[in-house]
Amino acid sequence: MKSWTTFVAIKLIFNKKVLKVSMRIPDFNIKKLDIFIIKSFTQLLLGTFFICLFIFIMQFLWRWVDELVGKGLDFEVLAQFFYLSSLMLVGQALPLAILLAALMTFGNFGERLELLAMKAAGIPLVRIMVPLVFECIILAGFSFYFQNNIAPKAQVKLYTVLYSIKQTSPEVEIPEGAFYDQIEGYNLFVKKKNKETGMLYNVMIYDLSAGFENTRILIADSGRIDTTDDHKYMMITLMSGELFENLKTEDIRRQNHPYRRETYTKKVIAVDFDGGFNMQDASFLNSQAASKNMGQLSHSIDSLVQYNDSVGRSNWKAVMKSAYPLKPVFTKEDSMHIDKDKLYTINIDSIFKSASKSDKQRWIKSELNKVQQIKTDFEIKKNIMRSLDKDLNNHKLMWWDKIILALACIIFFFIGAPMGAIVRKGGLGYPVLISVATFVLYYVFNTSGYKMAREGEWYVWVGSWLSTMILAPIGIVLTLQSNRDSTIMNTDAYKAFFRKLFGIREERHVTLKEVVIDDPDYRKDADILDNILDKAVKIKDNSNLKHCPTIKSVFFSKYNENRAKELSEQLESVVEELGNSRNKKIIGSLNAFPIMAADGIYSPLKKHWLNILSLILFPVGIMIYLRSWIYRFRLLKDLIKVERTSRLILEIMIKENLL
Repeated sequence: MKSWTTFVAIKLIFNKKVLKVSMRIPDFNIKKLDIFIIKSFTQLLLGTFFICLFIFIMQFLWRWVDELVGKGLDFEVLAQFFYLSSLMLVGQALPLAILLAALMTFGNFGERLELLAMKAAGIPLVRIMVPLVFECIILAGFSFYFQNNIAPKAQVKLYTVLYSIKQTSPEVEIPEGAFYDQIEGYNLFVKKKNKETGMLYNVMIYDLSAGFENTRILIADSGRIDTTDDHKYMMITLMSGELFENLKTEDIRRQNHPYRRETYTKKVIAVDFDGGFNMQDASFLNSQAASKNMGQLSHSIDSLVQYNDSVGRSNWKAVMKSAYPLKPVFTKEDSMHIDKDKLYTINIDSIFKSASKSDKQRWIKSELNKVQQIKTDFEIKKNIMRSLDKDLNNHKLMWWDKIILALACIIFFFIGAPMGAIVRKGGLGYPVLISVATFVLYYVFNTSGYKMAREGEWYVWVGSWLSTMILAPIGIVLTLQSNRDSTIMNTDAYKAFFRKLFGIREERHVTLKEVVIDDPDYRKDADILDNILDKAVKIKDNSNLKHCPTIKSVFFSKYNENRAKELSEQLESVVEELGNSRNKKIIGSLNAFPIMAADGIYSPLKKHWLNILSLILFPVGIMIYLRSWIYRFRLLKDLIKVERTSRLILEIMIKENLL
């Protein structure tokens, strides 16, 4: 139904001459087409954006789930956490949403044949993409503004909340039959508890608040735990129990230490336990690179460069002073007034050899200690400089990251739109699969470049632009290929390639036709079959297909000298003509003819220099040679089948009086 309506639409377009192949299109219709394309893309973009944002929030939440669970946080704190995290992750979710929306939009256009209608009207794919390119440029500008102005502030507030949550004490949730040690200074054991009333039974408490040597042990038949209204203290009420406590003694020589035993009917213990949420002061986060915009980052980079240089010069002077502490005895002016005849040299080696063994060991040990101190000092200064350089590189990476994330919106569109036009599959199947694969590729290169640049292994701009430098050419190639209606994503083309590469045989399917316009000329076809039979016998007897091929025959033979290839072409022509036969026996026998890959006995590389290169590259040449050998045995079997089937069809023609 869709194809019929599209055909009618195309016909009406050509009849009314609304759109011309010369691409001289009235502005009114172009505006309508642009509005239709933008509307289709924007509707999908809104949906995919919230889906991608939700996925990123869940991934971020998974990193902090251990800090959030069991803290008894109220709804306001959790709402603040999700709101700030969503603001921080907008810049990362937008490129992926654009990629997925572009794939789905152009996949839907191709699946509903709307893309075919546009191209048939003379509109190339690049022109169809123009309104969406402008929209993606606007989205890239929005992403840049968001990353530069809103996201840094949101990130500071978010990590302030996370830091405050981390400082919050966990909510008391004592398990049954196990010790609970989340209350500082206490270990609690409860054999059984009533969840409805909150009562605890068979309670044992180890009070370690006064130190391990002064441990108190409390045993009670039952009890309960409550917190004060301000959540500052926890009140433990114990019923019908005993208390055991070591008594302090100053005499460490005593073997027996006294202890105190107390029996009680009710005892209340107040434990300092702040279980409420308090917003902490996280002003130290303002110095982090992620909390700054581009102007602040530029200022910080200049300051860090000057500071790192000053620290580096200071460390260099200190290192040189510690490594070379000796100074010249005489200055340049003093050397002019010295009598050189009275100078003499000291042979340090002779002094060392003449010294006693203890003096030698003492001197060596002293010098080794000095070297070890110098080495330790070197390592400390090296780590300091590495930390400073790492902070500087992190600021530079954050500066570039705001531009790269905005540019990713445009690059991902130029990957998604042509890919959708090539695949022509809408919905959430292929688009999601391709989007995830593309984003994983982007994430791997981006993360690798970021880490290498941060550690100083690469230049900062190389690490920052690595993912862009890899994905941008992919987008350009896909756009050019899709504009030319390339079969780069045609699965049939890849199947044919691998079938030819690995020698996978195709099956012949010839069926009896219900309507035959022209009956075959059986006499002519019989003569052709006789000719095919003779050629098959001669090739089989004279080609030595049972023996291994020579290097010359595999890599240097010309295709126009291939007699088996001519036989294959002649066989396909006679099968096509006899396929119009009304005789069931002939039709059934035609399927016994093999589909010959006659040129497989030669190298699959058509160019002479490629054949020579494959010989030089030993593993490649071996694979091609073995492939040729396999094809020779296969060709021999095919020739036997051709000979046998040709005789069979000739006998059928004679018996059925078709000649």
